[in-house]
Amino acid sequence: MIELLSADTPNGKKISIMLEEINFKYKLSKIDLSKGEQFKSEFVKISPFSKIPVIIDHENDQNVFESGAILIYLAEKSGKFYNDEDRLEINQLLMAQMGYIGPMLGQHHQFHYYNPGKSKFGEDRYFKIAKRIYQELDQRLLNSKFLSGEYYTIADIATFPWIARHEWHDIGLSKFKNLTRWYNEISKREAVIKGFSFMNKNELPPKA
Repeated sequence: MIELLSADTPNGKKISIMLEEINFKYKLSKIDLSKGEQFKSEFVKISPFSKIPVIIDHENDQNVFESGAILIYLAEKSGKFYNDEDRLEINQLLMAQMGYIGPMLGQHHQFHYYNPGKSKFGEDRYFKIAKRIYQELDQRLLNSKFLSGEYYTIADIATFPWIARHEWHDIGLSKFKNLTRWYNEISKREAVIKGFSFMNKNELPPKA
């Protein structure tokens, strides 16, 4: 049994989607970020930077924090979505999501969606970066079915929940043909739909 300690965020959705994709049984323990539960001492013991998500693999008595590391752990444990021949590409695209796509789109959310009007510099800067991310992903997918090649992998699972907030970004996902094709294909996967709604059963990936 895997215990998933998480909240309803793109990083949280990465892991619920992965768990559904590999068909692992899991128990959800909700962490209320608005109440600061991520800073409680018992949570910090398993997540030293007070971040969600975290998993506890009770079979191996193993805690894993950081969503990218969790995806790799679950991929290796299940033998799925982390094929040997594409592993270098997968790792590079996964690290790009962890270090660039997620953090930059997260900043765009802060300035454009949560706190509009407070910093024109912040709004302009992160809108421009977010638009560039869309362009770069679209270009990447011009000659590649999925981000790391012909196969759906943890790089796609990591990136999808961030693009699923495209309505917040106000960039216009439909303007990017290749990214839209990728997004639509993934959003129809049964495991993605189930994992996306892991905290709200009525929540579906927004249409492109």
